[in-house]
Amino acid sequence: QVQLVESGGGLVQTGGSLRLSCAASARFFDMYAMGWFRQAPGKEREFVAGISGSGSSTKYEDSVKGRFTISRDNAKNTVVLQMNSLKPEDTAVYYCAAVWSSNYYYSTSRMSEYNYWGQGTQVTVSS
Repeated sequence: QVQLVESGGGLVQTGGSLRLSCAASARFFDMYAMGWFRQAPGKEREFVAGISGSGSSTKYEDSVKGRFTISRDNAKNTVVLQMNSLKPEDTAVYYCAAVWSSNYYYSTSRMSEYNYWGQGTQVTVSS
């Protein structure tokens, strides 16, 4: 069983930055591909960013490319989403997710592949 706990959400003005962290309680954390998703009010949950167990492979949703960066520290069992140049449309609850992969270099944007989820952290960007 893997438990994921997100932190770092909050209220920020347009153009500001936030750093989300996800702490994972998992053995062999480096064998889990990790992802960040978000869900805005009245909308479906959507993929934001993903990273392989090795950290060498990353994926981003088009609207966040160049603004968000996903990274991980396998020694600390954490994954981070650095969010810069935030926009009001980035307002959502952000969720951390994990999936075991035998491929150390595998990352995925498919929500259906992730089987462990955190409780979410609210990000609000004011205009």
